[in-house]
Amino acid sequence: MNPIIVYVDDATYAQPMLEALAGSSQAASSHWLLVACAPRMTHRVSKWVSHRARENWRGKWADKLFTAVMPVMTANGGKVTPVLAKGPLTELVAELQQEYGAAQIIDARRPKQEVAQAVPAKQGQATTKGSRWNLPGTMAGIAAMMGFVIDDSLSI
Repeated sequence: MNPIIVYVDDATYAQPMLEALAGSSQAASSHWLLVACAPRMTHRVSKWVSHRARENWRGKWADKLFTAVMPVMTANGGKVTPVLAKGPLTELVAELQQEYGAAQIIDARRPKQEVAQAVPAKQGQATTKGSRWNLPGTMAGIAAMMGFVIDDSLSI
């Protein structure tokens, strides 16, 4: 079987992509390794929540994700193995590739907010971040231009 690693962090976002993958010709002959990438917790949470409670929450979160995603992947008869990421993805991928062999990696995670804002939605549409003026830079440019104009008018 051909192993394929799929990163997932949001079931509703990944659903269309996973449906397309499950409908492909190689889906039945593939071994799908669904890697649940839980959201990061802030460092402040660690002050108030024990490690065991965080792991329990991560497990419950992954169970909800897998119950939403697994029916789509098992529809065509491919083998599916759920995996919960508990550390860096590079180390997990190395372990999975050592166990299952060289695998194709597909990232079906929701993009970060900053990345989504950096790319305009349409070709002619400006981004909200780039369309604002930089007031200090604009004022400095106007002051420099005024200095050149006044200096040029006084030298005549």
